[in-house]
Amino acid sequence: MTEQHDDQPETPTTATPHEPEHAGIERRSFLTGATGIAAIGAAGSMLPAFTGSSTASATPSPVGDFERTQAAYRVRVKAAWRNFMDGVAPRPTNGDESLYPDRIASYTKSLPHNAFGEVDVNAYTAFMTACANKDQLSFEFIPSGQPNSLQRMKLVNPLGGLTYDLEGVDACNTTMPPPPTFASARMAGEIVENYWMALLRDIPFSQYATHPLVAQACADLSLLSDFFAPKVGGSVTPATLFRDAAPGCVVGPYISQFLVRSQPIGAQYIEPKMRTVVSGVDYMTTDATWLDRQNGVRPTVPLGFDSQLRYIRNGRDLSRWVHIDLLYQAYFQAMLAMLAAPDATNPFTGGGLGVPPNIGNPYSTALMQDGFASFGGPKVQSLLCEVGTRALHGCWFQKWFVHRSLRPEVYAGRVHHKLANGRPYPIHADVLNSGALALIQSANGGRSYLPQVFPEGSPAHPSFPSGHATVAGACVTILKALFHTDVPYVNPVVPSDDGLTLLSYTGPGATQMTVGGELNKLAMNVAYGRNIAGVHWRADAYESMRLGEAIAISVLRDQRETYVENFNGFTFKKFDGTTIVV
Repeated sequence: MTEQHDDQPETPTTATPHEPEHAGIERRSFLTGATGIAAIGAAGSMLPAFTGSSTASATPSPVGDFERTQAAYRVRVKAAWRNFMDGVAPRPTNGDESLYPDRIASYTKSLPHNAFGEVDVNAYTAFMTACANKDQLSFEFIPSGQPNSLQRMKLVNPLGGLTYDLEGVDACNTTMPPPPTFASARMAGEIVENYWMALLRDIPFSQYATHPLVAQACADLSLLSDFFAPKVGGSVTPATLFRDAAPGCVVGPYISQFLVRSQPIGAQYIEPKMRTVVSGVDYMTTDATWLDRQNGVRPTVPLGFDSQLRYIRNGRDLSRWVHIDLLYQAYFQAMLAMLAAPDATNPFTGGGLGVPPNIGNPYSTALMQDGFASFGGPKVQSLLCEVGTRALHGCWFQKWFVHRSLRPEVYAGRVHHKLANGRPYPIHADVLNSGALALIQSANGGRSYLPQVFPEGSPAHPSFPSGHATVAGACVTILKALFHTDVPYVNPVVPSDDGLTLLSYTGPGATQMTVGGELNKLAMNVAYGRNIAGVHWRADAYESMRLGEAIAISVLRDQRETYVENFNGFTFKKFDGTTIVV
C-alpha cells in the first residue's frame, strides 16, 4: 500500500523528478535534474513565510495584495515539492503479462478472440503499443472484435489515468500491491468466492446465519488453501462471508445503515428504496453470449425489473445498485445523514445523525466563529465530490498502464474451456475441486462460466484496481477526516426479507456499531457489491479501497497547507485500524 502520509515529506528515492511522457507548459527543463531541484527550492525560499499567524496587521490588506499573491504561489510550490520529494512510487505487477505470450491472463475484452476466447496476439500487440505510446491516436488503431461500431463496446478512457492533478499524489505516482497471479491458489480461491456470490445472490442477507446453502459456502471457502478474507478460528462464517477486514465491516448487518436510512437533503429527503431487477435472471452463461462479450459485442437483451421499490436486501439488489450509481452517491447520502441534526418531529426521516466534526476542527471550541467555506458544511460537501476524480485518475493509471488484469468472467471462461475442451490453462486445483464449481455446472448445463448480473458483463476496462472501490476508499476517508466517527451508531435497522419494510436490528453486534464502522461497511458494500455482480475480484475491492484511502490522505495533506486557522490536523482511523493525523 501507499505509505502513510503526514505533513513531512519522505526521503526521495530518486535524485531527479519523474517526468511523465506528456510534459505541459514547457516545464521539462525546469523540473529535470539538479538545476530544476535547485530552482524549486529557491523559488520557495525567496517567498515570504505564510503561517496564518494571529499577529498579522490589524488593518486588512487590500484585495490583490502582492504579498498574498506571493504566499499563494509559495503554498502551491510547497505542496508540489513535498509530492516530488516522496520519490517515484514502485509499480509492481504480478508478472502474468510477460509469463503468458498468448495473453490468457491479461485484459483483452473488446479485442478479437478465437472460439475459446483467446485474444488475437497481433491485436494485443497493438494494444500494448498504444499503452506504450500513451496517445489517443494509437488507441484508435487497436483492432476490434466487433466490426459494427454501433454495437461495439469501446475501451473506457485509457488516457484518463494520465491526467495531471493539481493537488494530491500524481495519478502516475500511485502504488499498490499487485493482484494474485493467474496460476495461484489465491486467484483460485477468489473465483470460488465469486461463484458462491453468484449462487447466493437471491438469498436475503438477514438469512445468512441459518440458510443451508450459506453454510455450505462457508465450509467450501474454509477448505481453500489460500483464501484471504476475514475468518473466525481459521474458518469463514456467515458473519464474515463476503466481508472486508476493515474495522466495523464484520459488526452488525451486512448492509451499511447509510444505504437503508432516509437522508434529509435541504427541505427534501432521499428515500433509499430502489428499483431492482427480478430474481433468478443471470447472463453470459452460454458459449455464444460469453464469446460475444469478450469480442466487445453489446448486448441487446432488456433488463427485467421488479414491479415494487425495495430496500437492498440481497446480493442481486446490491449488484443493481452499484450498476448505475453516481460516482459519489453513497457517500453523499452518508454525508447528508451525518450533517443533519436529529429531529424527532420530522415524520418522514427523523432528521439526521448530527455527527460532530472531527476533533481537529479548529472551530469546535471557537466562541465567535463558525466554519463554512473552510471546516464547515459546504467544505465537506465540495471536498467529498472533489476527491472522487483524484481517485479515478490514480485507479485508471494502474488499470491501463501497470496491471491490465483479467476479469473474473474471463478466468471462469478459462475454467470452462479447460474442462470442456482440454485447453492447457494452469488453473489451480482448488477451483476444480470446489463445491461451488459443481453447483455452477449443475445450474448451467455443465458449463463453468460465472453468471453475471449485468447483461454486458464487466465494463470494457481492466479489472485491477476497481474504480468503484477506489472512489469508495477515497470518499469514506474524507468523511472520517471531517467528522468524529468514533461515536456509536444507535437504533440500527435492517430490511425485511422482502425488502419492503425496515425492522429494528437487535442482533449480534448491534451495540458495537459505530459511525466509522458503518462508513467502512459502506465502502465495502459498494466495492464488494461489484464482486457479487461478477465483475471484480476480492483483491480488486480490498486493495482498491486502500488505494483510494492513500489518495485521499495525499489530498488532505496538500490542503492542510492552504488553511490559515490554528489547525493541527485531522485525526481518524484508517482501514487497517491504525490512527493517523493528517
